[in-house]
Amino acid sequence: TATKPQETLQDRGLLPLLVMVHGGPTSMTQPVLDPLKQFWLTRGFGVLDINYRGSCGFGRAYRQRLQGAWGLLDVEDARAGARYCIEQGWADRRRIAIRGSSAGGYTVLRALQHNEDQLFSAGACLYGISDLWHLQAQTHKFESHYLHWLIGDPQHHADRYRKRSPLFEAARMQAPVIFFQGEQDRVVPANQTRLLHERLCDQGTVSNYVEYAGEGHGFRLAGNRADQLHRELVFYRQSWDMITG
Repeated sequence: TATKPQETLQDRGLLPLLVMVHGGPTSMTQPVLDPLKQFWLTRGFGVLDINYRGSCGFGRAYRQRLQGAWGLLDVEDARAGARYCIEQGWADRRRIAIRGSSAGGYTVLRALQHNEDQLFSAGACLYGISDLWHLQAQTHKFESHYLHWLIGDPQHHADRYRKRSPLFEAARMQAPVIFFQGEQDRVVPANQTRLLHERLCDQGTVSNYVEYAGEGHGFRLAGNRADQLHRELVFYRQSWDMITG
């Protein structure tokens, strides 16, 4: 007698989910055609591109929610969005990744450090911030007091800067993560990201590090951008292969 083929996750509509976190951090993502999202959608991913509390475009009160709460509310909203997708039957619980660049990369690292339930099984951090204290001391003049609003006055809230800096909370990260970094990045120096990567490797966390020569805070060369996406895709698939066997 014929046997019924085993139902696959795709047959049941359960896709791997990629949670995307915009930069800024008080910027916003918009519902427009985006080649980056199309890259992931055409490769079988569901995409959740969130405007967490603090994003602009939804009124002053919504944006003001992030005051003093960066690294907290953005993480809560990313987690809530992923859980909602699971509850709706849109996403495979075992295959949820989170990605972001710059300020979004910071949220990625924070989310992976507050991931006791293993909601996120992989993450990609593109030139993300890992040391808030260094950032507030070295950032460019235009944003010289931005962190005072996002985190607090460093003279009065030094403990916040340390507790919310992924570099000093590396022990809490267990899910696989891949870092992409520009060699000449002046906003997030490469040695800062290398140090976090090394700490993760030392503690046994799966961590990959890719550095592009001649690139700064954001990748400009088409070859590097294509390479970055290919490596990220392979990283997710390999990470999930370890989970599903």
